[in-house]
Parts: sequence; structure tokens; C-alpha cells
Amino acid sequence: MDMSQKDRRRGWINSACAALETERIGLQALEASLKDALGEALADAVALISGLTGRVIVTGMGKSGHVARKIAATLASTGTPALFVHPAEASHGDLGMITASDAVVMLSNSGESAELLAILGYVKRFRVPLIAMTARRGSALGREADIILELPQAREACPNGQAPTTSTLLQLALGDALAMALLEDKGFSAQDFRAFHPGGKLGAQLKHAGEVMHQGEKLPLVRLGSPMGDALIVMSEKAFGCVGVIDEEGALSGIITDGDLRRHMGPGLMNASVDQVMSRQPRSVPPDMLAVEVIEMINASRITSVFVVDAGRKPLGLIHIHDLLRLGVN
Repeated sequence: MDMSQKDRRRGWINSACAALETERIGLQALEASLKDALGEALADAVALISGLTGRVIVTGMGKSGHVARKIAATLASTGTPALFVHPAEASHGDLGMITASDAVVMLSNSGESAELLAILGYVKRFRVPLIAMTARRGSALGREADIILELPQAREACPNGQAPTTSTLLQLALGDALAMALLEDKGFSAQDFRAFHPGGKLGAQLKHAGEVMHQGEKLPLVRLGSPMGDALIVMSEKAFGCVGVIDEEGALSGIITDGDLRRHMGPGLMNASVDQVMSRQPRSVPPDMLAVEVIEMINASRITSVFVVDAGRKPLGLIHIHDLLRLGVN
């Protein structure tokens, strides 16, 4: 690689870093605004949306439209019913998606996008609350809005000052801030989140231990006082690399793992009882523990399997780390 090529590559990297620096400054300005007047406006928006019996309609044109679609998706996935309406489609029938029980969040950096006029007229006619996300309070959008989430004036990362970059990042960040404020206000929990994300890695992480455990005849269990020969047969048949030891009442008293076998390996092992070999007070988890919390405990404890027990420490099931990894929990 000659010097001219190296200079070009360095120039690309410098341009990328300069863009991030410009956007970082914009985000700092947004944070400062949220601690001032913008924060009060956001609180008004949260209060309005929290009291809705309908949905949040998010709309915008061009790059703002792409951000609006993402904000609608974030709101909907975190407990605030929302949908995106495209401004160009609105005047061709999609205005029917907006009802008097809804509120509209409209994104436009300039506040003057002509494509938004149909929705503006409609919401004013039917008294639908309008929240504007714009950098120009005195714009047509700003003048019509009931609540203005005014973005700070920030330089675009584009060297020509034309391509929406910093402005759309601020819209996205403010949309996330609004969604998180609503989430906390609703007390939206991990269990609620799972109801909207049943598939993929996220859905797997939000499953409970009781949903992923092996149970019934698959459990490797022997009773206190059993000979080690019986325990080894159970370990071999069940193939989890461990066997749980239960007392007369069926409560988990101990566990024997491959590590315990290595520590007690010797001529007398087969003549010993499980009581002499087992590790007492083994780690266990309740059935309502999240899968992501189970794997964190397994990793922290440096074990490969854990029993799922009820309040009386009676084994309900067993989870092996491979079960969690296959589901995509990590």
C-alpha cells in the first residue's frame, strides 16, 4: 500500500470520527435541553399519552419518516400501543387509522414538510392531540401542535450541512427517551416485555426456568443412603453429568458431579454411600427465575447443571447449560 492509499484511508477514518464528534455534540445539547424546557414538554407528552384510551400515531416524511417508524415500533414493544402512518398514504384513506381517542406524534426537523398537511388538517378538525418533534417552534407544525418537543439546533454531520444526520439521530434519541419514560411510568416489566417478544434470542432469555427444564422421569435422582453403584448407574442413564440426592421427604440434600467422583476416586468408591461423596447444599433455582438469570448464575458458579426446586427444595426439574445455549441464551 503506497502513501497515497494510506492517506486516503486515514482521511476516511478522520471523516467518520468527525461525524461522530458532531453527533456527540448534538446529543449533549439534547441532554441539556431535557434538563430544561424540553424536559417539561416531554413530561407533558408522557402525561398525555399515559391517559390515552387509543394509540399513539407516529408520522413523518423522508428520513424523519424512517425514524418515526422505528419510534412507533419501540413504543409498541414497550407497552404503549402505537403505529406508523405514512403521510403520503394518509390522504388516500389511511387517515381512517387515526381516531379521536388517539394522539399523533409528528416528526419534521423543519416543521414545514408539505406532505404533513393532510394529517395536520385532519387532527385539528377532529381535535386529535398533536405532539410535534421539530427543531423550529415557529414552523407550521410548531404553531399547530398542542405540545412541542423542540430539538436543539445542531449542526448536521454531513460536511455540506444537507444530509439529515445529527437531526435524525436527535429525533431517534428523543423518541427512545419518550418510550423509556412511558415504560417506567407503566411499570412495564421483563415479563411484560416477553409477552411482546416471544421469538428469537430475546424471547429465549425471558423464558422462565420452569419452561426450559427437564422434568419427570428424565431427572437423575437417588435417595440418601443409596450405594454409589446405584448413583453411577443413574448418572450414566440420564447423561447430565450429575445426580441429585434427596431425603425421605423428597427435598434436595446434595448433588454428585463428575468433579465429586474425581475427588473421591479410589478403591473404596463403589462401597461408599452417596452421603459420603455428595456436595451438600447444592445451588438451585426457583421455577420462575428468568433463563438469562439462570445462565448468569451457572457461569458465575462454574457449574454445568442446576436443579429447579420448589419452596420446599423438592426437585421440579434440571437445566443443563447446553439447554440454554441451544435456545440462544447467553
